Amino acid sequence: MGWNDQIIKEFRENNGRVGGMFEGAPLVVITTVGVRTGKPHTTPVVYYADGERYLVFGSNNGRPTHPDWYHNILGIGQVTMEIGSEEGHVRPLSARAVVLEGEERDRYWELQCARDPAFRAYEEKSARVIPVVALYPLDLSKDPARNRMIGEQLIVHHQELRAELARVRAAIDAVRAGGTAASTTAEEQGAAPELAEQLRKHCLTFCWDMQMHHTREQGSFTAFERQYPHLAPVLRRLRAEHVVVERALAAFEELLGRGMSGTPAEVGQVQAELDRVVADLEEHFAYEEERLIPALNGVVG
Repeated sequence: MGWNDQIIKEFRENNGRVGGMFEGAPLVVITTVGVRTGKPHTTPVVYYADGERYLVFGSNNGRPTHPDWYHNILGIGQVTMEIGSEEGHVRPLSARAVVLEGEERDRYWELQCARDPAFRAYEEKSARVIPVVALYPLDLSKDPARNRMIGEQLIVHHQELRAELARVRAAIDAVRAGGTAASTTAEEQGAAPELAEQLRKHCLTFCWDMQMHHTREQGSFTAFERQYPHLAPVLRRLRAEHVVVERALAAFEELLGRGMSGTPAEVGQVQAELDRVVADLEEHFAYEEERLIPALNGVVG
């Protein structure tokens, strides 16, 4: 387990509090999606509370380059943040990320440096303008039109995941058709590992897309609970289903990490694990759409 992973684990187990160099510091854990890979990236960062928004700083401990999470935010201005709560456990929040510019950025940067002089040292060490990013948690009480848009986007995400799953299954079919132990020529024998690697990449893309989709939903569910208390039983069921899928995804990703040669037995194992991951996925999507979309469209029930 890496240093960041240890901090995140401690953070989640202790309602946002950690020891060591971050003891007493206001921390938030953010998850972004990699611009190049699509893989979820989770990082602890120090925040500055400013009304209803949270400001985070791309200090990267004074390194000469901006942190990866900042580049991910520039690509997709959506973040899932986790923060300690009065309920005694870390609470996930879906948030919109906005990079501060000009006087506003400078003012809040100076406030942060005054509060924590380590940030001034980071600035001097890196010789770059350190980004300041405002995170605005999702609030479903403010804009009914935006709520309907969120519902439409949820359906789009489901359709994209269904399409990605279809691509994975097509890749499995391609490996079985073109790269098996029955190949007779050298060219055919070389096709199996190449096709198997393509299959592995398709599978990883599907895994990461699913993980990021669930991470974002976990943050959105907090906003749903506040705005639609009657949906609490629905959200409990959806969260429980997320846990089951996440465990299956972790096992599937571990299998893919071993490398693939493209043998029939190996491809069959991949297919079996994939089927285990998606066994109840369509039912999950349908239930989510049936119960959440009406609330976002203003239908009470």
